[in-house]
Amino acid sequence: MKIEKDEKYLRAKKRVENLKAFYIHLIVYILVNAMLFVINLISDAGNWWFLYPLAGWGIGVIVHGVSTFAFGKFGSEWEERKIKEYMEKDK
Repeated sequence: MKIEKDEKYLRAKKRVENLKAFYIHLIVYILVNAMLFVINLISDAGNWWFLYPLAGWGIGVIVHGVSTFAFGKFGSEWEERKIKEYMEKDK
């Protein structure tokens, strides 16, 4: 029982770390792109070049969010279930 509780704790801790990493990524994305917007506004470059890093990095943030929230169920818990399933089939 203690081993099972330890494993659950470690899985929960890993999920919290992944969630924290996503939120940090999102905050940095917002701050940096706000700064790029202001620089673009001040520089009077004639075009909105800040949109390119905004879009490119935005795709990365979206993928990170999807992997954190939607595919979180494919984490270590899922791996353990699959390992046990395959071990049962081999018996």
